[in-house]
Amino acid sequence: MSRTGRLGRVHAARTLGEPEAAASGLPDPGLRDSPAVDRTPTSRLALGVFGGCRRDGAWVVPPRFTAWSMWGGGRLDLTEARFAARETVIRAVALWGGTGIVVPDDIDVEVRGLGLFGVFGGCRARGAGRPGAPRVVVKGLALFGAVVVKSPRGVR
Repeated sequence: MSRTGRLGRVHAARTLGEPEAAASGLPDPGLRDSPAVDRTPTSRLALGVFGGCRRDGAWVVPPRFTAWSMWGGGRLDLTEARFAARETVIRAVALWGGTGIVVPDDIDVEVRGLGLFGVFGGCRARGAGRPGAPRVVVKGLALFGAVVVKSPRGVR
């Protein structure tokens, strides 16, 4: 059935069963496609020195990624990212700077690092992601700076 024909049937529906009949043959809605892929990673490093760095959109995260912010800021957004491995380790270092990492709700995240005269944290109380989802471990150091891991709901 064509898209315009299906929409016409939905708009013309007068009973609850008519839209269901128009939707027959459509795939079931589900979670996003598999976040683990076998493609080549897009980049392995995000570096912000006396400035900023940003990595977002559709990109492939390698098994080991380094985010370095020194007298500047950085942002990693993993909400549209795909992962080259089931477990990814992100080493985040913030020296007199800050790094924000946004992680999707459907992956397992572990945050462990040291905040020395700074902050290293976020998402500690969050449970595991959906079964078979990738696991992201964020570790590193925040010295007079901050590394903060958030879900997309916590980002404004």
